[in-house]
Amino acid sequence: MPKISAIIITYNEEKSISRCIDSLKQVADEIVVVDSYSKDFTKKICEERGVRFIEHVFNGHIEQKNFALAQARFENVISLDADEYLSDELIQSIATVKKTWPYDAYQMNRLSTYGKKWIKRGNWYPDKKVRLWNKNLGMWGGKNPHDQVILKRGVKLFHLNGDILHQAYEDSAETLQKVQSYSDIYAKQNAGHESSSVLKIIFRASFTFFKSYIIKKGIFDGFEGLMVAMAEANHTFYKYAKLYEANRKHVSKTRKILDEPTVDPKTEQPPHLSGLPKMN
Repeated sequence: MPKISAIIITYNEEKSISRCIDSLKQVADEIVVVDSYSKDFTKKICEERGVRFIEHVFNGHIEQKNFALAQARFENVISLDADEYLSDELIQSIATVKKTWPYDAYQMNRLSTYGKKWIKRGNWYPDKKVRLWNKNLGMWGGKNPHDQVILKRGVKLFHLNGDILHQAYEDSAETLQKVQSYSDIYAKQNAGHESSSVLKIIFRASFTFFKSYIIKKGIFDGFEGLMVAMAEANHTFYKYAKLYEANRKHVSKTRKILDEPTVDPKTEQPPHLSGLPKMN
């Protein structure tokens, strides 16, 4: 029977890491936690549950997850975030495919909460994710902090029944904090590499809200559906607005460098040679 390595990255996850590990224990043959030097009891909780605990400096979500992927002892891996865990149905689905491993990679739906409510409408569901795959056939990619598994061409993908259960936002305060944090990361990581404009900011944010709240029926989830649609729209608005500002700074900095004199006007030599005698 094929063996599975479970990988998780953490930072101050004492509230949720136990549930994540306990669900993975039912399908994984090893659990690897890569931690960014947590300041709470994350390390203690992980060590009490017998996982392989590795501390590593955080250089980005994608970079950290690929580092964790490299630590897996087995070819087949399952990856969860610390605030996620497997539903009973998904555990059974994984246990079934583990017996023969008929495909190269597997995707599943992710079901998230706002407050105490599971959100089954809007942009949050079904939220398909590839989280179980042969590590030789795919790795983490995307744009920080929005990582995703990028599979090689021709990889056979199968959809599993059951959900990854995700404890997303507790309230509006946490929502705003995450929106600002994630949009900051996006702008910093993609400045100079992706375009933004006033029109793009307005259109993307407006359409994101309309899609989540109207097209995908978030309106029927009441207050929580409204908050999810607004959170999605706000995140879209701020990530492109901050990217627009970051791009302007990037262009200004580049122009400044290009405008700097390449020859010292007094010696008619490059600045790094200006202290030397002029060559005739």
